[in-house]
Amino acid sequence: MDPAQDVLATVERFNDVFNQKAVEAVMEMMTPDVVFENTSGGRFEGQESVRAVLDRAFGLMSAGWFETEEITALGDRAVVLWRYLFDKEHPERGHMRGADVFRVRGDRVAEKFSYVKSEEFVQKLGLQLPSSS
Repeated sequence: MDPAQDVLATVERFNDVFNQKAVEAVMEMMTPDVVFENTSGGRFEGQESVRAVLDRAFGLMSAGWFETEEITALGDRAVVLWRYLFDKEHPERGHMRGADVFRVRGDRVAEKFSYVKSEEFVQKLGLQLPSSS
């Protein structure tokens, strides 16, 4: 298998587990020195820090669901364009689009940087954006 295909397979497995909101299973797919940046501007480094933020995030996103719209890989990086349904059972309640930039090391996620199209998504999750001043 070519390295880009390995990266794609890792990220696809990771996203499947992420949608299950199973923190421990997600953490098993991340490197010990993982770096996660979320939509509210937070940067979390290492398993303990990332686990804490995912515990909170998964609680806030319990009804939500990420759908991959497009995924591409180059080298050890992957970019995922996604659509997040605020409520999987009631898609009419709305959605937002965003992108994740991954770095994969071996068969684990070493970096996950998340970006969204608007501030509204962050607010719907009950998070605050850092002030620009």
